[in-house]
Amino acid sequence: MNAQEHKNTPRFYKNLSIRFQVANSFIMFAFSKHILTIMNFQLTEEQLMIQQAARDFSQSELLPGVIERDEHQKFPAEQMKKMGELGFLGLMVDPKYGGAGMDTISYVLAMEEISKIDASASVCMSVNNSLVCWGLETFGTEEQKQKYLVPLATGEVIGAFLLSEPEAGSDATSQRTTAEDKGDHYLLNGTKNWITNGNSATHYLVIAQTDIEKKHRGINAFIVEKAWDGVTVGGKENKMGIRGSDTHSIMFQDVKVPKENRIGEDGFGFTFAMKVLSGGRIGIASQALGIASGAYELSVKYAKERKAFGTEIMNHQAIQFKLADMATQIEGARLLCFKAAWLKDQHMNYDMASATAKLYASEIAQSVTTEAVQIHGGYGYVKEFHVERLMRDAKITQIYEGTSEVQRIVISRGILKG
Repeated sequence: MNAQEHKNTPRFYKNLSIRFQVANSFIMFAFSKHILTIMNFQLTEEQLMIQQAARDFSQSELLPGVIERDEHQKFPAEQMKKMGELGFLGLMVDPKYGGAGMDTISYVLAMEEISKIDASASVCMSVNNSLVCWGLETFGTEEQKQKYLVPLATGEVIGAFLLSEPEAGSDATSQRTTAEDKGDHYLLNGTKNWITNGNSATHYLVIAQTDIEKKHRGINAFIVEKAWDGVTVGGKENKMGIRGSDTHSIMFQDVKVPKENRIGEDGFGFTFAMKVLSGGRIGIASQALGIASGAYELSVKYAKERKAFGTEIMNHQAIQFKLADMATQIEGARLLCFKAAWLKDQHMNYDMASATAKLYASEIAQSVTTEAVQIHGGYGYVKEFHVERLMRDAKITQIYEGTSEVQRIVISRGILKG
């Protein structure tokens, strides 16, 4: 608009134009500030402290014996106890309930460092933090928090999350485990399988069908103690990877569950499970990131030491390109994990972000660990060089807490809803 046109413009339109300019400037400032907040990649002192503590613990406590624990399917009981003492099992829980009170980014950093060395320990940590403690702190009553959350957050006991069944894995709405309302208690019957911490846990969060007519609206969540009559722990699964974690089936036969042990209102169970799993995916994405990072770091170290054709293999372009691709994939996965964690900490919707992080991190964990074995050649195929274990551990991250196919469903729904 030139000077003459502006002079002849009615006052109303002049004021409106100015308002638009001011509003636009404010929006751009707010948007820029928001972007700067997101783009600040510098970790805080507390976050760096947690990262270093997890790194030191992994090297001193988890690395010794990790190959033997994997080979003999030995649960890292001593290591888990020490993790609890250090605050790693209630990392995000409010200190008033015995937790460390850290943010989700700190949790991602700790999970990555633990997973670099021992994914069996990190999945136990993930379940206790993301699924059990977070679910209880967010949706439990004050009485439930005092009775159950405090010992779980301090690492005095370990928890487990019971959703999957022999015929209800990815389809969580098809629950066969029932919780019949008996007035002052529920009567729990059914079988859950693929339960991480199944035998080592003392407290279970159980998802069960109370009213089959209501379908997913008839599902409830309950706190169940392993010591109660009618609870039976099945045999340990002989797994390809994360062999140190104890994965069991859990059977319930006429288990009396007090009414006060139901989480949330009647029919809240399915929503509870989906909310908990959304946060849990950040934990598994971080685990996948750590597995990939661990394999990458071992590959860089090996490439600098191993000689072939008269020079270290790091000087061969074929190896350099592999390392470059691995580093790029890992950095992408790390940023996706940070984004999902940041959204969660800001109390913004992170369902799609956590699904994206888990999908990508688990996919690159598989590819990076496979390349790590290739870089190590024949040595990569034997246990003492660690990368074969990391490759086996990587596969499960594409399956549990929602398969890669389920993540694609969540992501596509988020796209189309928008």
